[in-house]
Parts: sequence; C-alpha cells; structure tokens
Amino acid sequence: MLSLAEAKIVLETALLCSQEPLSIADLRRLFEQELGADTIRRLLDELREDWAGRGVELATLASGWRFQTRSAFQPYLDRIAPERAPRYSRAVLETLAIIAYRQPVTRGDIEEIRGVTVSPNVVRTLEARGWIDVVGHRDTPGRPALYATTNTFLNDLGLRSLQELPPLEEIAKSLELAAAAPEQPSLPDETEVDPNRPAVASAA
Repeated sequence: MLSLAEAKIVLETALLCSQEPLSIADLRRLFEQELGADTIRRLLDELREDWAGRGVELATLASGWRFQTRSAFQPYLDRIAPERAPRYSRAVLETLAIIAYRQPVTRGDIEEIRGVTVSPNVVRTLEARGWIDVVGHRDTPGRPALYATTNTFLNDLGLRSLQELPPLEEIAKSLELAAAAPEQPSLPDETEVDPNRPAVASAA
C-alpha cells in the first residue's frame, strides 16, 4: 500500500491532469477505496496549503476539486493565449439570473418577472452551455418544466454552492453596465417579443 506522502503525489498528479473537477468518490477510486474519504480530504487540504502563494490554486467547487489559475494572474496569461469568453445577450443573462436566484422556475415565471416572452432559444442557449436543466414539472395545467442551475454553472463561477452567489444587487449593476454599452445587433435565435409592444409592419 502507498504511503500517505505517495498518495498525496498521486492525488496531485490526477488533479493536474484532469480536465474536470474530481469528487472525493472519484479520487478514492485512484486507490481502489483503500483510503477513506477523511484521509483524502486531509491530503487535499495539505495539497492546498502546499500550493498557497503560487499562480495556481487547488479549489473546491460544486462538483469536486480542481487546480485552477488564480484570477490575479489571468491577465498575464491572456497576453499569450487570450481567452475569448462567449458574449451572451442581455436576455440570456437576465434569464440566467432569474433562474439562479428564484429556482426552480418555469418559463412563465421568467416571463412574468422580465415582462417579455422568452424565446425558446434563450433557454436552449443556457441548456447547451450546461448552466441550467429541467429538474421537474409544476403540478399545474400543462405541467410546465421547472428550471434550475447545474453544478456546471457553479463550477464555471468557481462556487461550491448557491449560497455563495453574489448579492443580486451586484448582478443588477452588471446588467445595467451591459445596457449602457453600445447596442449590439440581437442574434436571430435570441429574439424576444414584448407582448405590450405594437407590431411593426415590414416595408413592402
């Protein structure tokens, strides 16, 4: 059987090589269940301390543990390999915020809060990104789907649970800044309809 020092090296190697967060159950399989969960957690805590003060940190997320770049160093990495984050429309971001803070919700709930009809493609965009999923159906006529955020959403935000979400006021400020930016043409698959807006006839 491996010593604890050797086991810690195995954990470090697995986490550095993995593309996804690894849960305690995943990590126990490295040792064919010979190490208990408490021992694994203790070794992970030691690893986190070993990497303290470096440009990479060992973080705990909703789905498990992973090594990630410390945010303070990301601007330097962007100079040699700039990451272009996908740009989402205000409709997508507002819908995501409503689901995150009010979940579980139906499309009808979202439309009532936003005051516009939500395009099915807005929901599909969030589902394709892996940020939301159907978690059930409301026991009302039509049994509308109930949406909630996923562990992928939490992982991408670097969070362990929904309790770590920032105050809604911070989200609102971000949306206000987005609204103040120059208007960008809406993508066809994100078009929404304001039920109170009069229809405009197209030119002949």
